Amino acid sequence: MTDTAASIITGVSAPLAGGRLVIDLDALAENYRALKLLSGSAETAAVVKADAYGLGIAPVARTLWAEGARRFFVALPDEGAALRDVLPEADIFVLNGLFGEEAAGIYREKRLYPVLNSQSDISTWEAHGYDTDRPRPCALHVDTGMNRLGLTFERAQALARENALTGAITPLVVMSHLAAADDPAHPLNAKQFESFQRVRALFQECDSSLCNSAGIFLGGDFPGELTRPGIALYGGAAVNGVKNPMRPVVTAESRIAQVRVIKAGDTVSYGGATVARDTIVAVCSTGYADGYHRSASGALVPLRDASTTPGAYGFIHGRKVPLLGRVTMDLTLFDVTELGPDAVHVGEYVELFGANMPIDDVAKAAGTIAYELLTSLGHRYHRHYVGGAV
Repeated sequence: MTDTAASIITGVSAPLAGGRLVIDLDALAENYRALKLLSGSAETAAVVKADAYGLGIAPVARTLWAEGARRFFVALPDEGAALRDVLPEADIFVLNGLFGEEAAGIYREKRLYPVLNSQSDISTWEAHGYDTDRPRPCALHVDTGMNRLGLTFERAQALARENALTGAITPLVVMSHLAAADDPAHPLNAKQFESFQRVRALFQECDSSLCNSAGIFLGGDFPGELTRPGIALYGGAAVNGVKNPMRPVVTAESRIAQVRVIKAGDTVSYGGATVARDTIVAVCSTGYADGYHRSASGALVPLRDASTTPGAYGFIHGRKVPLLGRVTMDLTLFDVTELGPDAVHVGEYVELFGANMPIDDVAKAAGTIAYELLTSLGHRYHRHYVGGAV
């Protein structure tokens, strides 16, 4: 039996919080179903690293489990341990592998599968891994062009020969990671796909996995036996230059702390940006300490040329309102002049990103990507989960 998550409230109490997050678990579930459909015959896993991209691993993981996800990927063993407490029966893979024999115990205790990325990982797992009905279950990561983590093809080839004789480990998944799938025309996609076919041929008894979110949209034979969506689950755009088909999952809003009028020629915020007209300002109670990046500022930020890349916007009362001056640690200012006098009030909320302000647009204004905005969300928000399964 499942309950709706409409009653789940976490984080700071609403009357005390400077901002709030509304996390739509039904949208998350719909995104998973869409990605599962795009994955064709491949099983669709879920990447829930970094506290489910900042949205909270427990409600996110339970919702995805209810939709049929059975394999999950995290980055670190501590994340895997937290997920195991939420999903006792899930298959949990740890992408960053083993940090040495002292870490092996947590894999045994929490029944985690390391993704083996190096000879060091392999040696440690052979010596200190655990047995189930199969000896030392794991995944293997072979690099095909990312040059980040992963075995070389030559080392994978040698491992396949060795393990065929010894049976020391049991690869459940062989995987690689696409470096440029967000650009479907990039020649590296075809090159990596071709390289991965050679890898798959070495480990035919386990599932193959190449596709992240963007890789799923490449279609064709790319999905293999297992896909691993991340950002698309959470509503971010996976592919550049096309309309994002995913539903937004999180809405971030900032509470107005004060409304004030600045006279033409006066300055505003750090650095003293000058306003050209009498300006009504909504002073909002979140800033870069809450993951709303300083680089999204409306003026005087050296990380971005404001003359070519304007700052971010907020949304209130059906209108986009420009960010004014620099984002500060705890406060952000929006120009609400166009809404008219007495249109906004203390205690109301300005949407930072969500259904009306697409997160990828806000990220672009900040010179970053949606991943960074999501995973930067701080602990000072009031969080309200709606829909889904708990």
